[in-house]
Amino acid sequence: MKRVILSVFIGLAAVLYACSSHKGNATNVIPFADPFIYYEDGTYYLYGTGSEDGIAVAVSTDLKTWKWPEEKPMFLALHKDDSYGDFWFWAPELYKVGDKYLMYYSAEEHICVAEGDSPLGPFRQKEQKPMREAKGIDNSLFIDKDGKPYLFWVNFTESGLQSWVAELEEDCSTIIEGTEKMCIATSQEWEKVWPSVNEGPFVVEHEGYYYLTYSANSYESPNYGLGYAVAEHPAGPWVKYEGNPIYQFVGGLEGVGHHAYFIDKKGNRRIAFHSHCQPGKIHPRKIHIGKYGFKKVDGGPDILVIDEEFITPEMK
Repeated sequence: MKRVILSVFIGLAAVLYACSSHKGNATNVIPFADPFIYYEDGTYYLYGTGSEDGIAVAVSTDLKTWKWPEEKPMFLALHKDDSYGDFWFWAPELYKVGDKYLMYYSAEEHICVAEGDSPLGPFRQKEQKPMREAKGIDNSLFIDKDGKPYLFWVNFTESGLQSWVAELEEDCSTIIEGTEKMCIATSQEWEKVWPSVNEGPFVVEHEGYYYLTYSANSYESPNYGLGYAVAEHPAGPWVKYEGNPIYQFVGGLEGVGHHAYFIDKKGNRRIAFHSHCQPGKIHPRKIHIGKYGFKKVDGGPDILVIDEEFITPEMK
């Protein structure tokens, strides 16, 4: 019996140690997936999938150590009472448009947008309804250099999850009917492990080209990873990079994906993404922060490159 107890103890200790590797302690793991980081006036705001009651936010001044605002556990920037939906509050993103803040997220597998006066919220929907009646997740705002707003999101289709785009009205909240179109779907061999997924689209512009980075395979798969496509216009057509995946199994991690880019206080290009807790164990997923950039190419679009080095931030 003592040997059995000892074996169980050793096994549990191994799991806890593995989850605390890569500079992260299991008890201090940030309880988010699908991370998005917004920076303003010396403070970083981190949003993610993690609460059953809405969208939580944590704050930091150095990206390494995070805390809840007002010392309230799982501080909610958006509560489900102020939004469409009762469950599955996923993949939030935050943008300042004019003098207001807009939060894009999905609830009950429908894309939504809510408005607030501060990065901490509270965010509320004037009308508690989704942006589209059809199912969708992972909605992301992109505003082009000419001020034209576009919405990228994941559309549910019979052939799998696909990344789509549509033009938005000036309010950045209303989809212009008739402008919806598919950007990318499962096509490259590395994406076909399980199941048919091209999700988490995020777009940046670089020297006249548009880069749509996405996650492929199921988030539950160790083969979850990042690829990108390039276009000369936000509406496409999009051409996938032949060197995909660009980020997969990095640093011994599995399930690497659902990212967002941001610029830090020093002007560096940054990426936030999540991974599985450890090889063979998905939850709790862990957040990591790295850097990205572009490798110069003559006569064509530069190559988007993500550094292999990253940090794993913790809750204070």
